[in-house]
Amino acid sequence: MHRNDSQANHLYRFVDMGKKLFLILLLTLPAVSQNLIHRPARANHPFTVVGETGAILGSQDGTFEIWQNPVKILSNFHVTAHLQNYDTPLDLNKFAATIDVYPSETIICLSHAAITVREHILIDRTSKLKHSPAIVYFEIHSIRPADLVFSFVPVMQRQWPAPSFGTPGPDWRKTGYILNTDNPAFYGIVAMPGSTPGPSAPYQERVKTQPTELHLHIDPKTDDKRLYPLFTAVGDASIKPDDLLAATLAQEEHLPEVKQANVQYYKDFLARTLSVTTPDSAFNDSFRWAEISMDQSRIQGPEGMGLAAGWSTSDDSARPGYGWFFGRDTLWSLYAVNSYGDFTLTKKAIDFLLLHQRADGKMMHEYSQSALTVDWKSLPYLYASADATPLLIMQMQDYVNASGDVAYLKSHWDNVQRAWQFIRSHSDNGLYANTEGTGWVEEWPSPMPHQEVYLAALDVQAGHAMSELATLMQNEQLATEAKTAATTGEQKLAAYRQADGFYAFSRNADSTFDRTKSIFPSVAWWSNPKGLAGSDSMFDSWASSAFSVDWGIRSVPSDSAIYDPISYHHGSMWPLYTGWVALAEFRAGRSLQAIERTRQTLALYDLQDLGATTEVLSGEFLQPLSRSSTHQLWSSAMAIAPVVRGLLGLQPDALRHALQVEPHLPAEWNKLSAEHVQVGPDAFDLTMTRDHEVLQIEAASKTPTVLCLSQAQPANECKAPAALVHRLSIPLPPIEVSFPTKLPFEGDRSTALHVLHQAEGPNDLSLSLEAPAGSTQTLLVLKNRASAKLRVEGGELNGDTLTVRFPAGSGYSLQETELRW
Repeated sequence: MHRNDSQANHLYRFVDMGKKLFLILLLTLPAVSQNLIHRPARANHPFTVVGETGAILGSQDGTFEIWQNPVKILSNFHVTAHLQNYDTPLDLNKFAATIDVYPSETIICLSHAAITVREHILIDRTSKLKHSPAIVYFEIHSIRPADLVFSFVPVMQRQWPAPSFGTPGPDWRKTGYILNTDNPAFYGIVAMPGSTPGPSAPYQERVKTQPTELHLHIDPKTDDKRLYPLFTAVGDASIKPDDLLAATLAQEEHLPEVKQANVQYYKDFLARTLSVTTPDSAFNDSFRWAEISMDQSRIQGPEGMGLAAGWSTSDDSARPGYGWFFGRDTLWSLYAVNSYGDFTLTKKAIDFLLLHQRADGKMMHEYSQSALTVDWKSLPYLYASADATPLLIMQMQDYVNASGDVAYLKSHWDNVQRAWQFIRSHSDNGLYANTEGTGWVEEWPSPMPHQEVYLAALDVQAGHAMSELATLMQNEQLATEAKTAATTGEQKLAAYRQADGFYAFSRNADSTFDRTKSIFPSVAWWSNPKGLAGSDSMFDSWASSAFSVDWGIRSVPSDSAIYDPISYHHGSMWPLYTGWVALAEFRAGRSLQAIERTRQTLALYDLQDLGATTEVLSGEFLQPLSRSSTHQLWSSAMAIAPVVRGLLGLQPDALRHALQVEPHLPAEWNKLSAEHVQVGPDAFDLTMTRDHEVLQIEAASKTPTVLCLSQAQPANECKAPAALVHRLSIPLPPIEVSFPTKLPFEGDRSTALHVLHQAEGPNDLSLSLEAPAGSTQTLLVLKNRASAKLRVEGGELNGDTLTVRFPAGSGYSLQETELRW
């Protein structure tokens, strides 16, 4: 079910009953509109509720672990019910029925015929819950009195790689547990108002690990509308355990405003960021969820705010997926943040990375949330990879172009210059080499690469970016030097092209090449529309079944000697790769295959961790790898950036007051709108409407604003007068085609149609198609020119439906189809 729904506006009031405060659920107040994903709960599927200060990670059966960053307080939280006059204990997690995922919270319903328990799971965004930002509160409805047992394993484990202080011992203190460790200055709190302690083994018995329990008695006659919050906290030497327990429980009075503030936060977030409304409601919803998922990746630490790379349950480890900071993950992802207009987030994220830039200019790679508790610089992670350094320069240019914020560039010009000098001082043959860290791959079947095409392509784009930034800083000598370096790099990069038209994976130190075919050359088109010359056969191959699957694209083809569909880098499918290739295809005029890829990535938002997109999937079956981070930052980013920059074709140039618009819309979309398109400080609402052979584009602002719309990249500052509405007409081809895209069922192999090549002439459209042998495929034909008389070769046309039958055989087969008019 895909829908925008209204979340019950669960407000609470406090009623004095004796000496206790009870939370009373009021269900009759007006609802607050929110995005909602409602699904049956799947016990083997994950959920993540994450925020700036904590994380609750678990399975859709309602079991979970709680982190107060960067400490895992407890794990394996479980709910059992014992009903009066009902002798069978009820393991309620086995009765998980539904899961409702909102931006502000997740609700899991555990439902038996005699009792229903709803877990409301959220992270405080108000700082009101200073001691306990990760909250679960329980809504319980039963037909008869019941005793509930909430069991959990005390953990008190600091995030990798910080050492911890032994297995915590739970100590009941009237209203909750103190989780004592071997370090008196490091302890935890677990408490639930109204609960009592579970049994504990007497001292005389042998020590045996067993769950800790909170017991709760409820009577439906008096307790049906009560809510029971579970509080957890981490303490240190600055506060005594009993004082922290009391302070934690006292936070109960803030729960109503915390809940409402969470709802309001995302209402405001969605109101100020880019929204896209198309005829495809699932497309619209998944785009919004990608933005929400990225925003949820913020982490606020003692050194500032950064973006976590990815989240998943840690299970028996101290690693909650990749719930810490990575340079390249952040910098790739900020292209999406710039696209949806949150420039403040971009600055904060870059600021955090620059805190850890090395004196010689190299940018950080990896930084744990627990880094301050260890000698992080002595470990091999901080500067392990080389690609964040050119990405910083590229990202700074993208941010300045989108925001117009030259002042930010000026304040960090030294950082940018040092990054550039680092690249140039570690170049080989005119291109940045892997001598100072990995490029993309961190493991490779053959010897590790000397100079990856991925890293070389980033170097070229960093050179073009540096030239533009230096011009803004009025350093013409540096601008010329950077431009020359980029031009020289392009010439050197051309040598990577092999006789078959594929660009090699890497160059060896002896100037030979690792000729492994891969998708990594695709990054050359990321910020450089001309990309790599002579790449037609490479694009054809990427679109083929050797590379492409129904859920994205493999890193290497299935016929490669090193192909392994469950490896990390040589055969698996990453949404990140799909985003790289999709934008390259848009820029190279291969829009049909690019549109399919963007839809595939967007569709992954509810495959596993509802509302989030996973890190890595099998290259053979639609199934994530078990170790995949289920809430991955750059996977969501690649559901956004190719849509905005490729499908919509939007590229702001705030300094010139211009917006480049070069859209590639699916043929079945007659109209779309994009609200809150940011060009510097100005926001515009765009509409794109088909009008026969013309696409009419309007950009409206609330106040008269200077803006020039153009299909080409603007060369000069806009001189148009301020206006409320700005217009552009773009010619459309006489004939367009489109085809449906949908994910297969989990565990299935690929069966989708692929467009290997498309060539458009003034009176013809030629398509090289690939599909399962013996299959029949249908495409939609749109006649923008009503008078066009269509003739088809390699297919049958019936009205606006083109039917193509593929030759029998095994695997995929090819069919050439041509439309003439």
